[in-house]
Amino acid sequence: MILAGALVPQGALAIREPAFTLVEMNALKIYTLSNCDTCRKAVKWLRAQGISFEERAIRETPPTPAELKAMLAAYPGELRRLFNTSGSDYREQKLGEKLPALSEAAALALLAGNGNVVKRPFLIGSGVALVGFDEAGWGAALLPK
Repeated sequence: MILAGALVPQGALAIREPAFTLVEMNALKIYTLSNCDTCRKAVKWLRAQGISFEERAIRETPPTPAELKAMLAAYPGELRRLFNTSGSDYREQKLGEKLPALSEAAALALLAGNGNVVKRPFLIGSGVALVGFDEAGWGAALLPK
């Protein structure tokens, strides 16, 4: 491996290290809802920062149980943080009352089965797990220091 800027003999092929971060190398997935202003702001911010990602419609393809478990690990003990507590599905199912009694497995199964109850935007990738959009928080997690 040749470091960027290293002297290379004349005629030799120079290989440079990639100019992107580990986060960009590993596919980031962002789960969004098309009519969600916060999701649109998050996607616009990612594009403005030049961060590549795969966008998925959260209603049609909710996060997988493994992704939900990874997100929960980023917010230990804050299962409620993964829920869209202001959504109609959350209110109609009275999840505010039921959530404290649900096991972690039952709550994750509920989230995986209904993208409407998942907090969005939901961004997951190697070494990063974020719910909701906070520009400062996303910048700290995704941009080079």
